[in-house]
Amino acid sequence: MKTKEALVEALRKFIAQRSGIDYRNYGGSREAFMGDYRQILRDGRDARELLRHIELRDSITGAMLEQSLTGRLSYRMGAIEYVTGQYFPTEYRSAVCRALAECLWHWLRYGGGTFDTSADGIRKAAVRCVGRGIARRWFN
Repeated sequence: MKTKEALVEALRKFIAQRSGIDYRNYGGSREAFMGDYRQILRDGRDARELLRHIELRDSITGAMLEQSLTGRLSYRMGAIEYVTGQYFPTEYRSAVCRALAECLWHWLRYGGGTFDTSADGIRKAAVRCVGRGIARRWFN
């Protein structure tokens, strides 16, 4: 079992890494490049905000956080590993956002003080918890 602090630190380090986006992969299209670049920046801001909310909640345990790291994300030997689908720079931070949103969803549903545990009730609680923009992007 990993501690919550170790998982949070590994996630923080994973989010903070440089994306490695390469302009040459966009065939000279500045518009396409900047569209992806802005999305990478927004996903980074969202991931840091979601991680902050998880870190602040004492009732979210390391086991809950680790359980949400499924699919392409995993925690091994003190670091977060990600299996790339198509293009790492555009995927890795959004994968973290999905995992953190899932963790917060389960916390809201099973002990986060949400009385309405329907999907709509949890979405409303997510708006109160992390704000409208992040809730709209990651709690759908």
